[in-house]
Amino acid sequence: MKNVRDILYGSSIKEVVGTTAVDINALVFDSRAVMPNDLFVAIKGAVVDGHDFIDKAIANGASVIVCEDKPKELNGKVNYVVVDDAHKTLSVLANNFYDQPSKKLKLVGVTGTNGKTTTTTLLYNLFMKMGIPVGLISTVVNRINDVAIPTERTTPDAVSLNKLLAEMVEAGCEYCFMEVSSHAIHQNRTGSLHFAAGAFTNITHEHLDYHKTFKEYIHVKKKFFDQLPAEAFAITNADDKNGEVMLQNTKASKTTYGLKNVAEYKAKVLENNFSGLVLSINGTELYTQLIGDFNAYNILLVYAIADRLVGDPLEILRVISELKSVEGRFEYYKSETGVIGIVDYAHTPDALENVLKTIKNIRTGNETVFSLVGCGGDRDKTKRPTMAAIGCEYSDKLILTSDNPRTEDPEKIIEEMMTGVGGEHFKKTISITNRKEAIKTACSMAEPGDIILIAGKGHETYQEINGVKHDFDDLEILKDLLIKFEK
Repeated sequence: MKNVRDILYGSSIKEVVGTTAVDINALVFDSRAVMPNDLFVAIKGAVVDGHDFIDKAIANGASVIVCEDKPKELNGKVNYVVVDDAHKTLSVLANNFYDQPSKKLKLVGVTGTNGKTTTTTLLYNLFMKMGIPVGLISTVVNRINDVAIPTERTTPDAVSLNKLLAEMVEAGCEYCFMEVSSHAIHQNRTGSLHFAAGAFTNITHEHLDYHKTFKEYIHVKKKFFDQLPAEAFAITNADDKNGEVMLQNTKASKTTYGLKNVAEYKAKVLENNFSGLVLSINGTELYTQLIGDFNAYNILLVYAIADRLVGDPLEILRVISELKSVEGRFEYYKSETGVIGIVDYAHTPDALENVLKTIKNIRTGNETVFSLVGCGGDRDKTKRPTMAAIGCEYSDKLILTSDNPRTEDPEKIIEEMMTGVGGEHFKKTISITNRKEAIKTACSMAEPGDIILIAGKGHETYQEINGVKHDFDDLEILKDLLIKFEK
């Protein structure tokens, strides 16, 4: 149990009705999960307002309510704490409840539109291979040393996040590498954490359904670096035009990485093919199994962060050369007949263009490139025509299909994508709403040496339709169909 007065330390309180000199068992912000003697935080969400469920939380046994708006009718047996910002207060409460775990290890946050999962996962794999106890918080999976913990979102809620970090501390982790999403920054999930370092990958148009404008999206990302402590270091992509913006007001020490512009950590691509990359990093040559210029940035950032944290650059480069591609990120499969299949999580215009440019740079020109592209439902609609236009520009055959339509009509999503297909590209573009049929069509049309890119879902093993998740694994379906058509 924890004393409410203690865990409120550092929060901004407007009013207390009752007392804070009470002990609680747990922090909860979902009224359905409340148990006797829990503290319930009423969060105003984008869709649901936790204030509407205060009575239910009390009925389930909550003894303390933290809220922004005091209920008109108060329960005399319950204590109320009124605050300015419930999101921010929850972050403070969670940090204190779990004894400030982020201060007991070195927490490294990686933010940006693309590359977060690859960078954090490669860092985790690098440190594991170097024998250093480490944790990972990512879109694909969370890990405490070699124990995998399923995840549902890029950055967990403040309570789950601090609980996870506390478990890492208990397990002896010295470092944790964490994806930091713009949603998490905006909702103050990470606001009370103590970061040893922050890294910026890049920023392109994404999540505009949530942030509304690109300017706001940039501002939210920048906020993460503004909050870094003076003893931390901040590293940014010197080749991204907004990279310098991120570090304008940070108190942390600054460093840069890049392939084009002047940077402290500099790389050059010497070779790029389907067997991997050969890079020169600060003058030292390195072979890596990862493919593409976008992965050159990821590898360089991994090297820079590891060098700042532990030093021993030659050993770091040696171990990086052993690392394999991250699940769902340019995963590569070659059939017995020579058809090449690539599965990638690319679900933004920039990510899709990077993957297709990589294929363009590697291909011989004698093969056909089939691209399967979709856009998720209930998400930023403005990118749909752009995604289709990019698919047209870099593909010989484009199949527009479903991603995770969620609650939207998948055919309407495809119609919106089709507005980005120019008249000169109509003949090479088809739409197949059923994703499995779309993959089957590409596999049936492909000849030996052709390339099939399946973009959008990457590591995901489900497809969400009308709120229901159905088993669906792009890579497994691709492999099965290619084998079928070989017979």
